[in-house]
Amino acid sequence: MIVQYRLVPDRSKFTVQAFAEGLFSVFGHDPVLAIKDFSGEAQFVPGSFAEASLKMAIKADSIVVIDEIKEKDRAEIEQTMREQVLEMAKYPEIVFVSSDVSVTRVAEGRHRARIIGDVTLHGVKQKNLWITSQITVVEERLRAQGNFSLKQRDFGIKPFSAAGGTIKLKNELKFSFDIAAEKEG
Repeated sequence: MIVQYRLVPDRSKFTVQAFAEGLFSVFGHDPVLAIKDFSGEAQFVPGSFAEASLKMAIKADSIVVIDEIKEKDRAEIEQTMREQVLEMAKYPEIVFVSSDVSVTRVAEGRHRARIIGDVTLHGVKQKNLWITSQITVVEERLRAQGNFSLKQRDFGIKPFSAAGGTIKLKNELKFSFDIAAEKEG
């Protein structure tokens, strides 16, 4: 019998690390963003992880800068990200749907997972994103921790640039997650 787990954003941590490059990157900083609002579910047959799947939808306007920076700089970065980089009015949601999940038991209640799926970001669907994760299942709760990378240009996104290109961000973004989920029903 398949069981479902609902993702719980307020007990989770999901971040994006961007990296500065260019002439003045030494003086710039590598912004860290938090994904605050998402929903989704994981499902599988307990014990075997047969028929495992993951679906997740992120509200793009919930992505915020969490670095210790001046409020003026934070507002400017977030506005540029929302309006010019992610074009959130046009593409309000980022979606991931797994196509293949394989799970290996590490110890009692602890597993290693490889999740392959499709991500739709900025109106572009990329197939076969690989995510590795450590999964812990205890009673009615599930916790998944891991990371993955995406390249902005793969989704038709031009990486942020300012001051005539002397300040810009690299194409690759690194995502880290520690996501909690609760058993439904």
